Amino acid sequence: MFRNLTDVVKNLLIINVIVYVFLNFSGIGKNLFNYFVLYPMDSPYFQPVQLITNMFNHAPVNPELGMRGSLGYMHILGNMMTLYFFGPRVEHIWGPKKFLFFYLLCGLGADLLHLITGGGPALGASGAISGVLLAFAYMYPNAKVMLLIPPIPLKAKYLVLGLLVFDLYLGITNSRTGIAHFAHIGGAVMGVILILLFKKNPNFLR
Repeated sequence: MFRNLTDVVKNLLIINVIVYVFLNFSGIGKNLFNYFVLYPMDSPYFQPVQLITNMFNHAPVNPELGMRGSLGYMHILGNMMTLYFFGPRVEHIWGPKKFLFFYLLCGLGADLLHLITGGGPALGASGAISGVLLAFAYMYPNAKVMLLIPPIPLKAKYLVLGLLVFDLYLGITNSRTGIAHFAHIGGAVMGVILILLFKKNPNFLR
């Protein structure tokens, strides 16, 4: 099952799970939870380090910690499954250094657009993974991806385009879904910028 895992994807999966368990199931972790949430810049809880730490945290199983606790395990499970299935194909083409750079910068781009658009507290790897999905669709545009609901195959390019249009619509209409839709857009936009950079300089971080 894990034979095809690449090094960076494997380590990202391990780090996300360790952080999740630490923050949710240890006394020390629960006290540090706010350091792993991206708060608005005008919030007294905002710290610059949250631009990085939040992308390794996910919605808690304990509603007392706040932050969409009702999502429970589905937030981290969905993100890690997406990274597991799509990340290795991208890392295999680019190599570990370029992939890690891309992943982290897409996460940062997601954070910045979320802050600029006035979003509330946020956390999760979804922005970085939006960038990974975009990169996968760029590399394998006609690859068939099987959806879970409904269970139909869809080409990667249409899947990513549909997800981004959906996020843009819900973000613009300010739908109260509890999801940072503009963060997903920000991760994808940063992904486009980086892909253009890599295309211009194929040896970047090789």
